[in-house]
Amino acid sequence: MDYALLKAEAEQKGNATIEVLKKEFAGLRTGRASVTLLDGVHVEVYGADMPLNQIATVSTPEAQVISVSVWDASNVASVEKAIRDSGLGLNPMTAGGVIRLNMPPLTEERRRDLVKVAKKYAEDAHIALRNVRQDLMNKIKKAESDKEISEDDQKRFGEDLQKVFDAKGSDIDAAAKQKEQDIMSV
Repeated sequence: MDYALLKAEAEQKGNATIEVLKKEFAGLRTGRASVTLLDGVHVEVYGADMPLNQIATVSTPEAQVISVSVWDASNVASVEKAIRDSGLGLNPMTAGGVIRLNMPPLTEERRRDLVKVAKKYAEDAHIALRNVRQDLMNKIKKAESDKEISEDDQKRFGEDLQKVFDAKGSDIDAAAKQKEQDIMSV
């Protein structure tokens, strides 16, 4: 058993879990406009379902406004409908080929709901991390039972891997705390 490969796998999977969490957090609304808010919006154009960023330029010209410049004017109505139906609670206003989305201020109740969602995302990331840790710890135990490594090596490798996962767990907690502060700041 090559412990260096196992530790590298732990680092890689831990980093991937944190990246997924950050992408999920990017889709959560805070008090200000963000182009990542529309990342999950897909538009039915040219007979296919395409991500919004592949048919338009999304920008934030002001703190509370998202601007969507559709490249092909014939797709403006489809983009507008997709944004309205996305469940983000946004009301698009069209002027020419540009769609403007004014971000209404979040109510206190809505902020608390978003914090709950963020905490659920963080908990899901912790669960994914625990599953990866369990899988790798089982590989170490199997190597010890197959007499590939000694019992002392099993204990040492297990403690070393636990430090990696503790650090990744702390990163998840820090990201969740930062997102909560972003959501709750007025």
